[in-house]
Parts: sequence; C-alpha cells; structure tokens
Amino acid sequence: DEESRINEYALNFFVQKENGLYERFEEFHYQKAYGTEQVKRLIREAGLELLAVYGEGTKEEPAPDCERVYFIAREQGKRPPERKECESQMSEDYIVRAGAADSAIRAFAITSRGLVEEARQRHQTSPVVTAALGRLLTGAAMMGVMMKGDQDLLTIQIKSGGPMRGMTVTADSHGHVKGYPLTADVMLPPNAKGKLDVGGAVGPGIMNVIKDMGLKEPYSGQVALQTSEIAEDLTYYFAVSEQVPSAVGLGVLMNKDNTVRQAGGFIIQVMPFAEEKTIAKLEENVQKIQSVTTLLEEGHTPESLLDKVLDGFDIEITDTVPTEFYCNCSKERVEKALISIGRKDLNEMIQEGIPAELNCHFCNTNYVFSVEELKKILKKCK
Repeated sequence: DEESRINEYALNFFVQKENGLYERFEEFHYQKAYGTEQVKRLIREAGLELLAVYGEGTKEEPAPDCERVYFIAREQGKRPPERKECESQMSEDYIVRAGAADSAIRAFAITSRGLVEEARQRHQTSPVVTAALGRLLTGAAMMGVMMKGDQDLLTIQIKSGGPMRGMTVTADSHGHVKGYPLTADVMLPPNAKGKLDVGGAVGPGIMNVIKDMGLKEPYSGQVALQTSEIAEDLTYYFAVSEQVPSAVGLGVLMNKDNTVRQAGGFIIQVMPFAEEKTIAKLEENVQKIQSVTTLLEEGHTPESLLDKVLDGFDIEITDTVPTEFYCNCSKERVEKALISIGRKDLNEMIQEGIPAELNCHFCNTNYVFSVEELKKILKKCK
C-alpha cells in the first residue's frame, strides 16, 4: 500500500506427518517501509549515536535505488565494561555480547548450566528432553538480549511430530528466560553418534519465532525444522527469516545422575558489509568447533568461547548480562486469569465445593484457590 507503506505477505507451509498426511500452517508477514532520513532521525530521537549507514553488501552510502540499508548505532557514551568489574558482578550463568572485524561481526556467548538445571528440576524432564529444552532456552536467552526495549519479549514455539510434540520458550532483553516441553518424559536410545537423540525426540515440524517489540503487530517468522537439533534450526531461521548469515552452537551435557553438567553456546552473525576474507576466516574457525560441551568441560567461559570462535580477530566485549530461568507468574496474576473466565464458570467451580488448582506451564508452579477465595474472586467479576 503506497499510502501506509506496508507490504503484506501470506505464506503457506505443508509439513508431512508420520502417517503420511500433510499439516498446513499459515503465516502472515507485515513489513513497513521507512525512508533513510526518517530512520536517522528516529535513531537520534531515541538517544543513540549513529555511527554509519551502509548500502547492502558495501561499506558505502546507500544508492537511491538500494533495497536494503544497514544502520550502525550504539548508546551514547557506551564503552566496553572493565572485565574485572563484570566478573565481580556476574552470576553463575551469564551472556557476553561482542563485536569484531570493525563491527562486521557481532557475537554472543553464554554459560547456562544453572538455568537449564532449574528447568530440568521444575519439569522433571528426561535427559533427552533436558537437552532439547536446554538448547532452546540457551539460544533464546541470547536472542532475547539482542532486543533493545525493556518490555520486548521473544517467544519461540516448536510444533513437531516427534514424541516430545514440541516446546515453548520465552525470553526478554534482561536475560530472563523460561520454557516448557509438551512431553517431559521421553526416553529414546542414543543416536548413531552415541549422543542424546534430540532430533529424534523433537521430530519434523515447524519453528515459529515471535518478537513483541511494542509495535502495532508483533514480528512473526516461521520456518520448517531442518535437523530438529535446535542449533541448525536457529541458524536456518536467521538466514531465511531475518536474512542474517549466522553460526549457532548449542550444547547440554548430562551427569550420570541425569543432572545438568554443562550447558552453553554461541551465536555469531555476519553483517552485510563484511569482507570475503573475514567471512572465509570465520567459516574456517567455526568448522574447527566440534562440540560446545567439550569446550565447556575444558573450562571455557563465554569470553574464551568467543576467543576460540573468533580466533584471529580483534574482539571487543561490549556487554555482560546475567541470565536465569525466571517466571513472572504469581497468584495475583492467576487470579486475574480466573476473573477473565466469567461468572458462569466461576459459579460452577464454587458449586463443586472443592478448591481450584491451576498450573503455570512455564515453571510448573501450582496455585490453589479455596472455595472462599473463589467466592471473593466472583464478587470482582462484572
């Protein structure tokens, strides 16, 4: 539409199920076009420092007919934190954000053993489900801190045909992440490599990524799972839906008692103005990384993970963010949900004469409301 400058796209996906039939998924994209000068003004109004504006695939000013423009900006006065200062403040799990090759590469790395172990305990997951959910939680935590707004929220939903059936994870820009599997107790033999068969547990399906950034409509991107091993699927999502070449490495290692021994990963992304020699060197480095959990077992931190992946580049650590499994549910929030179901359903619950128990899927916390509490809630209903 020329007046609103909004493009609308309708996409259909057909995913084959185990019974040979196909399931149809629909996706709608809305993209709004902005002029270069308008974006520059909005960046400055947001209090950011505009560093450069490049045309696609170049380090030059965009041509008038350029279809894609890249803006490089940072917070006013933002400087890399002192490493020792960060180390004294960080929790057990944390994310580092970095740049390299004159901002042609942006990178994230995380250690996430604590939050994955908490998810395991909350949902009582089997080892293979812990590995699958842990990888998705780890990736989502890094993707969450890519967002800028305090209220921005990322949701990743996987709907699949394997015994897990899928899982849902949400993360915000502050390092908080939570999630749950649809089936927690899947047991499978090891895969051909002798590893936990995450791909077999998840199975073929669809990954839906939703970013709610306070706009009129949330951004939504949907891709078919490529390997169902999570890291490769996120790599494919970045390439197809966001058109950002990326390398994603994720890993979860279990102890013999089925607790989490190691968890972590990295996301490396290449900007469109990166030189060919930069891309070639990065690809060479990534190919040398055989196992994230092996590196974590060797004592690597998020910083040294990036040193490994970005070997040969000058790395600038720009931020360090503590991360944790965090659910913002509460009895008060659940009470509001009860109010929303209406007087009729509440009356039926009261007439049954037994307490109502509600469960938060994300953290598996149960909230119990006595009959007397239900009567008080009923009075609040319109």
